[in-house]
Amino acid sequence: MTSRSLIRIILSGAVVASGFAVATAPADAGRTASRTVPVRLLSLNDFHGHLEPPTGSAGRMVDEHGATVDAGGAAYVAAHLDRLTNADTLKVAQGDLIGATPLISAAYHDEPSVEFLGKVGVTVSAVGNHEFDEGYDELKRIMYGGCHPVDGCSPAGRWQGAEYDYIGANVLFKQPSAAAERAALTQLQKAPAFKPDLVRRVLRDYGIPALPPVAVRWKNGVPIGFIGLVTKSTPSIVTSEGIKDLRFIDEVKAANVASRLLKLVGVKAQVVLVHEGDQVTPSQSPDACSAVPGEGNRIATQVDPEIDMVLSGHSHQAYLCNLPDPAGRDRLYSQGGSFGRVITQVDFRVDARSRDIVRTSVVADNHVVTRSVTPDPEIADFVQTWKERVAPVANRQVGSVSADITRVPVPSGETQLGNLIADAQFEAVKTGGNAEIALMNPGGVRADLTYAPDGVVTYGETFTVQPFNNLTQVVTLTGAQLDALLEQQFQVNRVLAPSASLTYTVSASAPVGSRVSNIAINGQPVAETRQVRVAANNFLIGGGDGFSVFTQGTDLWSGPLDIDALVDYLGARSPVAPPATDRITLVP
Repeated sequence: MTSRSLIRIILSGAVVASGFAVATAPADAGRTASRTVPVRLLSLNDFHGHLEPPTGSAGRMVDEHGATVDAGGAAYVAAHLDRLTNADTLKVAQGDLIGATPLISAAYHDEPSVEFLGKVGVTVSAVGNHEFDEGYDELKRIMYGGCHPVDGCSPAGRWQGAEYDYIGANVLFKQPSAAAERAALTQLQKAPAFKPDLVRRVLRDYGIPALPPVAVRWKNGVPIGFIGLVTKSTPSIVTSEGIKDLRFIDEVKAANVASRLLKLVGVKAQVVLVHEGDQVTPSQSPDACSAVPGEGNRIATQVDPEIDMVLSGHSHQAYLCNLPDPAGRDRLYSQGGSFGRVITQVDFRVDARSRDIVRTSVVADNHVVTRSVTPDPEIADFVQTWKERVAPVANRQVGSVSADITRVPVPSGETQLGNLIADAQFEAVKTGGNAEIALMNPGGVRADLTYAPDGVVTYGETFTVQPFNNLTQVVTLTGAQLDALLEQQFQVNRVLAPSASLTYTVSASAPVGSRVSNIAINGQPVAETRQVRVAANNFLIGGGDGFSVFTQGTDLWSGPLDIDALVDYLGARSPVAPPATDRITLVP
């Protein structure tokens, strides 16, 4: 193996036994006429398989003018990407492109979504935690091809693999195979830029990557290095069996090692694609720096100064910030919402001699993927094909009911179906997320579950009840914050359906802000200082419907889609009877 081959292996997009990767330089690499050359990045994050336009709150976005508009849908994403693409463009992503997806994608193990992303030209993406939902082996199948080992090939035939590269510098083997270690050692030793002590240090202190840590793409004669990272909390939010052979190290440590590897082979223009981010101050423009400092901020401010920008994901928020690196220089820290509702555009120039990004040239913009444009006809046809293919799945029986379960509120504001969904979400996240209670917003319940004609409930009917594909999430609130959250119901005029584990009293005549009392979990009073794990969908966790107290929550944990929680609950308990609506006691 030549030294040039080794450099290509280290900087690839195709995994070999050691987990390193390759990229070839074009013939004109390094031969540029001007001192600086332009590059444009267009990025997506947390697409979650939303090929069809997302509905309800999940399909709306506040634009740069402060207006709430319908947004998202693959055909509209394609149209906006086409509008924004020029000869200088590279398209990238920050993970959770698959996993926790709607039926049209999930029914075929997300092959339709990955194919779509390849069609629109995504070239490299960080892995997100949801890329591991079906385990590491399934992720490799998605990356490299082959039919599903249980369900076989989809109606489209044998899966050919993703057209873009997944990278994850902080995803390592716990106990790499001897072959993987030998391959990594051999490759590193043959690189003239690497000394033996560095080889030993990399293998000892870093480990053997399970995925390519980096990828390099050439544009206008200069190399751009991408470092992939996923939240180190991944082991706590995905099924452990699927990642039992992997470890997820600190994002900053992994990024700094990857940055040094890139620099050693002459790649100085460096971009982190990280599946970790922050919450935001509510009701902010997607172009504002509204991110509340958290884990994303920690990564963005602590990774090596050689790294020029940090594009993030995971928290499903939209923001554009400039944060200081460890050397005190500003660099971009951004995120583009979720579900294909925002495309982040980053324009910058690269010095053709030093091959480094001129940071003062960086200009970023978050474009809302409005539906006021003509959808891309090819992608529209593609989505329709998969919609027709999934129709038989929609007719699958998932359970049964013994009577109508409706959205009609009783005087306290509770509804049978709202309580049922809260119970289902609680069951889905009490293990893993350690939830003690769950709360469900009434606007997220879109139809009744009816008995007629025979009590059978199909997947399609269940999906109609909860069509938004929100994630079930869990945060920690204090008892005082929980009280404040419940008081907010009477400010926003929306009563949250409680799981059976939560009871409290409401005084109808008391002033707003003082109506709630006797809060109890499983019959035990809740003290103001108690730490309570509260489950809800990600719309509420993000402060939706005016419930801003949710944004004060800490230790965010993400579970399954709300629709999956409901389907599992119905399947385990059928026939399901209408739950009681006595969890809130209403007094004068």
